[in-house]
Amino acid sequence: MEKVIFSWSGGKDCALALREILADQNYCVIALLTTVTEDYDRISMHGVRRELLEKQAESLGLPLEIVYIPKNSSNEVYESRLEKSLVKYKELGIIGVVFGDIYLEDLRQYREKNLARLDLKGIFPLWKNETSELMNNLITLGFEAVTVCVDTSMLSASFVGRKIDQEFIAELPNTVDKCGENGEYHSFVFDGPIFKLPIPIRLGERVLRDERFFYCDLVLDRAEEYSH
Repeated sequence: MEKVIFSWSGGKDCALALREILADQNYCVIALLTTVTEDYDRISMHGVRRELLEKQAESLGLPLEIVYIPKNSSNEVYESRLEKSLVKYKELGIIGVVFGDIYLEDLRQYREKNLARLDLKGIFPLWKNETSELMNNLITLGFEAVTVCVDTSMLSASFVGRKIDQEFIAELPNTVDKCGENGEYHSFVFDGPIFKLPIPIRLGERVLRDERFFYCDLVLDRAEEYSH
């Protein structure tokens, strides 16, 4: 089996891609790799607290490698810090990085170009899958997810903080990709077939940032956590 590291955002596409790669006898995932904005101590773009990210990794039974970047990070800083982590894992024998991307060609090319500099390859288990089908699979397989960020230039703020279910999918406008592949929304997965235990969460404060991105904070529900 070839060793790989998984680029993990905590969201639904990553969860589906991780399920695929864990079932693939050709690969062995040795760690999750996540970018965290150091100024906020939250998953970059998604705005999810690091504490919840750590709970995900714990429930998945995988080590977590965090790459800290500053807010408004330049590509140069992001790439430099990411490369430092990847070099460390290459020395441990990884041959590539797994991503949950679905169809954005320019993003895939960007990732592959950066990886090629380190003689690593990109692996894309969900590539070119139909997004409506992926969303139905997410629900059918028993994954539980909630939206944590909405780009209000593309989707109503009313969609943030909602559980992703058939009703959610049905209410998405036709102009929006069902998986939010164009950045329309981001999510956090708190339970599913690849998790040992659900991550107990409750919805927190809702905040509009940059007059565009509407976030719903998620808080670890400690009372529920101790009941398991």
